[in-house]
Amino acid sequence: MKERFKNFFKEFRLVIKSMPAPVTVIFVMSVFAMNLLANKSISLPVDWLALDCGIIVSWFAFLTMDMATKHFGPKAATMLSLFAIAVNLLFCLIMYLGSLIPGVWGESFVEEGADTVNTALNNTFGGTWYVLLGSTTAFVASSVINNFTNAGIGLAFSKNPDGPAAYFLRSYVSTAIGQFADNMIFALIVSHTFFGWTLLQCVTCSLTGMVVELLFEVMFSGIGYRVCKRWKKDGVGKEYFDFVKALKEAKQ
Repeated sequence: MKERFKNFFKEFRLVIKSMPAPVTVIFVMSVFAMNLLANKSISLPVDWLALDCGIIVSWFAFLTMDMATKHFGPKAATMLSLFAIAVNLLFCLIMYLGSLIPGVWGESFVEEGADTVNTALNNTFGGTWYVLLGSTTAFVASSVINNFTNAGIGLAFSKNPDGPAAYFLRSYVSTAIGQFADNMIFALIVSHTFFGWTLLQCVTCSLTGMVVELLFEVMFSGIGYRVCKRWKKDGVGKEYFDFVKALKEAKQ
């Protein structure tokens, strides 16, 4: 058991070390930003549909997860997700502590209701436990769903696993399923329970958010495909792959 934990943490360190820095930065920032933006709902002309501003950035996370899954595998991509969640929780704690520090936000300098505005800003940036719980739970579940669905679809392309058809199909399908799961789980935990959304609103929000985020994936997945080809050509992650190979050989 001790050896398993040792190997797990070594593999985890190698994943973070091997993952190109721009991907890690974009991924972590997108996770943090979408959780913060989820606090703001979007005003819509129909009452059966509800959306929050998290949809404008969450596609970044799924695009980078698909890239990581294609090159490093679903386990490594999920480890990256756990790393991003840990960083997000750390900075949520820092933001919460910042909201407790006595002081005044710049935007609260208004003629009337300054205290109310300042309190609202503290509450927004400090966060609420149920939003954090919902977003964390939803993202953990959707990451696992997205990454392993992506890898599973890739198995169907044994003759040409690195071709564009394989990459785009596995990315689009896994993103659609993963995004719907992420939106639905968050909507049920937070929006339905605490904000009074109906089940219809939860479903329509999840489906609409999935479509919007999938469109972004379609628009930018070509970049992801080219980046993955470059990673393979340059031998990115060799140390990680060698370690995983050694572990498999040791078990045989």
